[in-house]
Amino acid sequence: MIVRNLKDAEKGDRRVVSEGWESTRLLLKNDNMGFSFHITTIYEGAELHLHYQNHLESVYCMSGEGEVETIADGKVYPIEPGTIYILDKNDKHILRARREMKMACVFNPPLHGKEVHNADGAYELEAEAVADA
Repeated sequence: MIVRNLKDAEKGDRRVVSEGWESTRLLLKNDNMGFSFHITTIYEGAELHLHYQNHLESVYCMSGEGEVETIADGKVYPIEPGTIYILDKNDKHILRARREMKMACVFNPPLHGKEVHNADGAYELEAEAVADA
């Protein structure tokens, strides 16, 4: 069994901070579950241009307010607590936070732990791993 505490994980190398967001990676590839699980904060006013070419992602909003826009068709979907959006086709999208959003995110294949977005808004398949904790 694996047991971790978010507050403890936020104090260690499982917390990754980048421009417009931060993410605490609670479950990673080296946990051998086949997916990774993160609690991600999107800062108020952030506009993230993302395209997870190597991963599928599900995102559940726990708090805050914003929107996600799919680039292929220009549709804009409001995000508020209780909303889930699923990037099941490696959708190119823009995520905007009107108020700071706290999101629960699942990635398949799982992340290693230290990933940040590349120039295309994607995570690389191979990245630096977080040490077991």
